[in-house]
Amino acid sequence: MPGGFGGALDQSPCPCGGGAYRSCCGPMHRGEQRAETAEQLMRSRYSAFVRGEVDYLMATHPEPDVAAQQRRLALQRSCRQTHWLGLNVLAVSSGGPGDLEGTVQFEARYRGGVLKETSLFQRRDGAADGPWLYVAALKLEG
Repeated sequence: MPGGFGGALDQSPCPCGGGAYRSCCGPMHRGEQRAETAEQLMRSRYSAFVRGEVDYLMATHPEPDVAAQQRRLALQRSCRQTHWLGLNVLAVSSGGPGDLEGTVQFEARYRGGVLKETSLFQRRDGAADGPWLYVAALKLEG
């Protein structure tokens, strides 16, 4: 592989707190790996908001009733305007490798406050081998 900036691996810490970005959420953002659990998807989505990975955010939260361009612009704006500071997972219910549904309760700190959410995740089309998707916020504060 040629040298230079393009060949350097990202050594930065992962925003989700799970180690180095290149081996934590990076492979999911690059499409090299899928989230195995609802919590892993939630963490990877948090990291995607921090890093501005809009395509990943769109792919992991389908909203067929909203035009793609409108969603993309709203996500880009959100990623630019919010300065995320850290993530704390408070509780996980189901959402394991063999589950079809699960919830994750978390706090995400940002400059100016804290977002507290309980999120619902489901497998695409209810298939046991389907990718995890963010479905909705069941409870939202902040």
